[in-house]
Amino acid sequence: MLQTLIKNATLLTMCPQNGTRPFEGDILIEDGRIAAIGQNLAAQPSATLIDGHSRLVMPGLINAHTHSSETFFRGRYEAMPLEIWLLYAYPLLMGPVIDDRLLYLRSLLLAMDSLRNGVTTICDDFFDPPVHDLSRLSTVFKAYDDAGIRANVSSAAMNVHTLDALPFAREIMPRHLQEKLDFGPPMSAEAYVNYCRSAFSLLHGKAGRLNFMIAPSAPQRCTPDLLQACHALAVEMGVPLHTHILETKTQAVTGHQMYGKSLIGYMRDLGVLSRNTTIAHSVWVSESDMEMMGDAGCSVAHNAISNQKLGAGIAPIRHLMNAGVTIGLGTDGVSSNDTARIFDVMRVAGLIHSVSGPDFDQWIRADEILTMATIGGARSAMLENVTGSLDIGKAADLLILDLTTLSFTPLNDIAKHLVYAENGSSIETVMIAGRIVVQDGRLQTIDEAAILAEIRELIPAHLAAHGKLEARNAALHSTMAEIHRRATSTDIGMNRYTGGPGA
Repeated sequence: MLQTLIKNATLLTMCPQNGTRPFEGDILIEDGRIAAIGQNLAAQPSATLIDGHSRLVMPGLINAHTHSSETFFRGRYEAMPLEIWLLYAYPLLMGPVIDDRLLYLRSLLLAMDSLRNGVTTICDDFFDPPVHDLSRLSTVFKAYDDAGIRANVSSAAMNVHTLDALPFAREIMPRHLQEKLDFGPPMSAEAYVNYCRSAFSLLHGKAGRLNFMIAPSAPQRCTPDLLQACHALAVEMGVPLHTHILETKTQAVTGHQMYGKSLIGYMRDLGVLSRNTTIAHSVWVSESDMEMMGDAGCSVAHNAISNQKLGAGIAPIRHLMNAGVTIGLGTDGVSSNDTARIFDVMRVAGLIHSVSGPDFDQWIRADEILTMATIGGARSAMLENVTGSLDIGKAADLLILDLTTLSFTPLNDIAKHLVYAENGSSIETVMIAGRIVVQDGRLQTIDEAAILAEIRELIPAHLAAHGKLEARNAALHSTMAEIHRRATSTDIGMNRYTGGPGA
């Protein structure tokens, strides 16, 4: 039996009994799980001892929504709404797929960025068109296995033509450009489910910390039978149905134009809104949408930074919480955020909702933000029995932070320091399933310098090729801009922007 004993630390457990109330104590870890929490704990002579004096021990952070597909596009785009940005980050006029080595390095880079900044679990909505390929999905799993991170990984699906999932698109786009987007027959629900079953058989549960999740991209991008088949399989396997809903006003207009109802109402009527359903973004939801979401017991991954960078609006998080919706925090992809740091998302989420109105009793508070970043995120990933809090029997996924740094000096309220002052620089140790993966700011699982050097060597050619794809897709820019203009000019009876008409 392998034991680790952390002695005399300040503990922030996020468990039901203690929440964000810190207390002094010890943690005993046995074979990767938390065996005891208390004071004056003893361990066997061979145990590893960690002095917790002037140190904070807390659960690892959960990134409830990200996309490894974007990791090489850090710092590449700005001043683009989602519908335009997608043209360049996920080109409609596609080129060759990224090669296997770069695919591995791209995934590994996301894991490295996450681990160094205290994220122990990521939910990677991996998207790899034009086909679903188990060998390529296995490459992503291998990167996360090598890094030592915990992850839910998808192989995101859509089987509705892009132009049929956007309002006004067929009307606006010239016919000769539409013909360039003829992708052939769509994937069937049966084919995707068969692929997912193979992924579950081959990869689910790998290393005891890597899981496969079901990810229909969005309700308007998938046929009803695909959505229903995905949901049934997610329930059967006990994993999230991870999807994007109502990120932008354009998507709000889409639901009413295509289905005569909101996309949440459409999901509810299809029977695919449930405890298993995790919704990325949820910005343009109405009061009735939120009531349906709360009744269903679903979760939201709140991407406070990405929603701002892409101009999506401010999600009604307090209203969602009041409706009973579980909230986790996500970075979204590194292209629409430019970092994988959940500490950044925590700070922004703790600030931006204070401009939602003058009723300060409704502003989001630090203890609520910490809950979102830990156990709320774990629940959105359907991993709340595994991680997200320091509880006996759970995996020892935890952070040790130095409380003598500038971020905690002078020390007032630990929860508020973590949300408003800390940025991850105080982290000394990151542990996943009892294994130290970061120590004194250095990754212990891989040769970080060698990996970064290889990326710097290989990436210029890849980005040059991607630049050519961007130039090809620029032909579609004006169409997407006009779709955005028309949709955002449509009165839908609500506003999630901080300025402009109706604000």
